[in-house]
Amino acid sequence: MSEIRIFTWPVRVYYQDTDAGGVVYHASYVNFMERARTEWLRSHGYSNADLLREFGVMFVVRSLKLDYLKPALLDDMLEVTAAVSDIGRSRLTLMQTVSREAELLTTGEIHLVCVSKEAFRPVAVPEALRLRMLHQAGI
Repeated sequence: MSEIRIFTWPVRVYYQDTDAGGVVYHASYVNFMERARTEWLRSHGYSNADLLREFGVMFVVRSLKLDYLKPALLDDMLEVTAAVSDIGRSRLTLMQTVSREAELLTTGEIHLVCVSKEAFRPVAVPEALRLRMLHQAGI
């Protein structure tokens, strides 16, 4: 089993991410995590466009659970992580965090499903991608 590597992506908090008081709006964390997942996928050698073009598949969010622990603020520099905790035939479970200078702000568990572009029905995760994810996840 290999060592689990956690993907990290930097995100700056902009004015558009906050409420009138300069506190990050709760839905903005979903966007931060989506950006990190997109770049995490790229780190495996595929963009979302590549998956559509090469395999005719895409990942869709089936469910997510977020726990808000502390607020992020306007102009904060954040670190957003993504790590696979489970891979099934057509589904992935990722654990994600949002931190500021090693202070944990938000945690998330995201369930993704690989679906066909045409029918939006679950299909197997492409084998080449699955193998890269399993290796990186240490599963």
